[in-house]
Amino acid sequence: MLFLFVALYKYVQNDIFISKYSDLEVDREESSVKKLKRSARLVEMTQYLLSRPHTLIPLTTFAERYGAAKSSISEDLAIIKEVFEEEGMGDLQTLAGAAGGVKFMPKMSQERAFSFIKQLCGKLEQPDRILPGGYLYMSDLLGQPSIVNEIGKILATAFSGLEIDAVMTVETKGIPLAYAVGSQLNLPVVLVRRDHQVTEGSAVSINYVSGSHKSLHTMSLSRRALPEKSRVLIVDDFMKAGGTVQGMIDLLGEFNAEVAGVGVLVESGTVDSDERLLHDYISLATLTAVDAKTKQITVKPGNYFDSLL
Repeated sequence: MLFLFVALYKYVQNDIFISKYSDLEVDREESSVKKLKRSARLVEMTQYLLSRPHTLIPLTTFAERYGAAKSSISEDLAIIKEVFEEEGMGDLQTLAGAAGGVKFMPKMSQERAFSFIKQLCGKLEQPDRILPGGYLYMSDLLGQPSIVNEIGKILATAFSGLEIDAVMTVETKGIPLAYAVGSQLNLPVVLVRRDHQVTEGSAVSINYVSGSHKSLHTMSLSRRALPEKSRVLIVDDFMKAGGTVQGMIDLLGEFNAEVAGVGVLVESGTVDSDERLLHDYISLATLTAVDAKTKQITVKPGNYFDSLL
């Protein structure tokens, strides 16, 4: 966040921008309007936008908040927009008209995302991560907010152009990812349970078959968790043959809901294509080889980066 404020700072050093506001001081006790110097206003407006992604904010909101003319607010937003674009943080969209305003759309360039995922692949290739069944230990990485937030930005970028009503995952390791994506898209998160909880109220339960082990499992979703005909983005941490994701897709059918997209952090590349139950999805990393004897793991960037490979 510091680099963003430094980037903004270079703009507010220009006397053309700050002279008009140099005599204004903060007066929170006498008025609800925040009378700030332009330098402080730019920083606060930026923070306001960052904390409300994918939310349409009328210009009058800023004008009333800071007691400034809309023309001045428009100039401020133009500066913030330029910084967002230069730093690769996202787009600041402007919608004209009486019901218009500005909307911050967080995005990460594919090149920057590729660099991050390459580093993550290196961490995933550590020999002590091998688990029985060809799985990888990732809980430590998914417990680090800095890593999860970056993954959330990448997945949010991948699906930003779609109409989505909610983000869905199955407990438990996919939960941090789902909330990271939901935060970036400003969407609610829906949690599918392995076992029905009494505190969830009435629920819809289905049986599904694991794609890798062909074993029968159960998952459930509270009837109150998801409105009918919702468009849902499914997110998961690891996908082998796709049985769990296919189970969530089948569960959505019980709510007359539609799958807007599927995004997974890591997919297994060791599964034959005819065994895979799902083919339309985005992966950020692919586990291509696991040798338990030699402790060798090979992880490469997933299909999201095919255009760069």
